Amino acid sequence: MKIGVTGHQDIPARALEYVTHGIIEVLDGVKDEVVGVSSLAAGADQMFASLVLERGGRLEVILPSSGYETTFSRAEDLTNFRSLLSRATTVETLSFAEPAEEAYLAAGCRIVDLSEVLVAVWDGEPAKGKGGTGDIVEYAKRRGTRVEVVWPAGIARQ
Repeated sequence: MKIGVTGHQDIPARALEYVTHGIIEVLDGVKDEVVGVSSLAAGADQMFASLVLERGGRLEVILPSSGYETTFSRAEDLTNFRSLLSRATTVETLSFAEPAEEAYLAAGCRIVDLSEVLVAVWDGEPAKGKGGTGDIVEYAKRRGTRVEVVWPAGIARQ
């Protein structure tokens, strides 16, 4: 079963354990082989991809654009990105020349299009920029894709 991910890059420390267990619950509930679909952004995407691989699943990566690596501001996130990318079974780079909101929106929609289920690490708030988590959740709902929201009640992003 193909499971895509969308989610916040800035998950508060108080929410990390809840989010981790929520993703694991979704993944462990799948009886077939799990194929995770992700853009490997910092935060939720990388957490999801790591958990898919830890459980013996496969990883398919959708990169929003050429030069996507330049968007990582923390060295740790870039290192994780490169490590996860090297373990992907497929990598698709969209035709955008450089990272931009349009590219992020297109990548999120592509993830939904390829997935039977979308895990959304989402606080329920509207997207802060075009192609953000809220936009991708709305696209998935319009398309009829099952969305599993993973976020602890009462915890807001900063």
